[in-house]
Amino acid sequence: MNRFAFTLAGALILCLLPIIGAAAPLVAKVDISDQTMTVIYNGKVAYSWPVSTARKGKWTPRGAFTAQHLSRHHKSSLYDNAPMPYSIFFRGNYAIHGTNQIGRLGRPASAGCVRLHPDHAARLFALAREVGPRNMQVVIRN
Repeated sequence: MNRFAFTLAGALILCLLPIIGAAAPLVAKVDISDQTMTVIYNGKVAYSWPVSTARKGKWTPRGAFTAQHLSRHHKSSLYDNAPMPYSIFFRGNYAIHGTNQIGRLGRPASAGCVRLHPDHAARLFALAREVGPRNMQVVIRN
C-alpha cells in the first residue's frame, strides 16, 4: 500500500471511530430493571451501585449519551431547588446525581434522573472530571 493510501485509510478510521462506537474511558451503564449502575473505567468494571430511576408516571431516557456538563452543587430548577449534588448532565435536564433519599436506592423513585448515594456520585463525578465529560458515556437500558 502506498503512503497516500495508508494515510487516507488512517484518516478514515479516525473519522469513523465516533460512529462505530469506540469505547469511552468512562462508561456508566444503568440497568432500569435491576436499578443498578455499573461503572466501567478504562475498559474494566470499577464499581456496581444501586440507583433510583423514574418512578411511576415519570420517564428516564433510554439510549447511549455523552455527558454534556458537570455541576458540583446543582439545585433543580424544576423541583423546588431540590439538591442534586455531583450532577453529570447527559440529556437536557436529565442527570446522574447524588440524593439524600438513600433509603429509596434500588427502586424507582426519581422524576427521571438517575440517583446515586452521595459518596458514589462524588466518586463518579471525580472520574468524569478526570477524563472530561466528552469522554464519558452514559448508557441506559431496560
